[in-house]
Amino acid sequence: MSTTSRLRTLGDRLAGPGQPVYITGEIGINHNGDLDNAFALIDAAADAGCDAVKFQKRTPEVCTPRDQWEIERDTPWGRMTYIDYRHRVEFDEDGYRQIDEHCRKRGIAWFASPWDEESVAFLEKFDVPCYKVASASLTDDGLLRAMRATGRTVILSTGMSTPKQIRHAVEVLGSDNILLCHATSTYPAKAEELNLRVINTLQAEYPNVPIGYSGHETGLQTTLAAVALGAAFVERHITLDRAMWGSDQAASVEPQGLQRLVRDIRVVEEALGDGVKKVYESELGPMKKLRRVAGVVAEGADREPATV
Repeated sequence: MSTTSRLRTLGDRLAGPGQPVYITGEIGINHNGDLDNAFALIDAAADAGCDAVKFQKRTPEVCTPRDQWEIERDTPWGRMTYIDYRHRVEFDEDGYRQIDEHCRKRGIAWFASPWDEESVAFLEKFDVPCYKVASASLTDDGLLRAMRATGRTVILSTGMSTPKQIRHAVEVLGSDNILLCHATSTYPAKAEELNLRVINTLQAEYPNVPIGYSGHETGLQTTLAAVALGAAFVERHITLDRAMWGSDQAASVEPQGLQRLVRDIRVVEEALGDGVKKVYESELGPMKKLRRVAGVVAEGADREPATV
């Protein structure tokens, strides 16, 4: 079938078969509520050649269970209640205006995973290229409908979800404006639980939907394998330093690793080619030198046989 039905618009870019892999650096809350950290992570992603960075947006009172609000915890800013901590790592509208401006300056897109319907309305104040459904939100039909109603492309992560749950989410979102991401929601995820061949399973099950990969593993090679299996979109958590405070830092890629990852993804996608077997110009010299017997068809092997 034509691959055009598998293409999705992400801002001024297309994602899907035949297009460059769309690479996203997932900042999430690794900025720890500090705009300077956010700017430094945006810079790291832009310097590495990422297409976009992604944040997470929550309305703390909606996303934090009521019985956890008053539980105290130790944080880098001292001991505070969990609800105060959740507020501490969120940016307000002014913060996102500055993020938006910094991304424009660096020539990189940004978007976010809204965790509640109020956050979708908040993000609609900005011209984001798409929305991302976190794996944890895949079963939240109300949130999915709110994202669908914006008309923007929706990227759906499928970690911690059964095939039946994924099918239901796709029905709620509609398949014509989504991109599905295979994911394993363990931080960090073990190699034996990545199950990268699910990328091919999803490609077969959803032939009109581009399939991507959202990785939470340590190391880079498995993400490159995902690209080799046909992932059209790749997302990895990024951090300034894996030793920083925060639950996602250890499963994140530092700036140097991110540079290598983007470089190697571009090499892998170039090396994959178009699947059409041909004799390259560069092979003619070695052929002449090394092939002792020309074979049944030598000259013009790539031409159609004459019809009689």
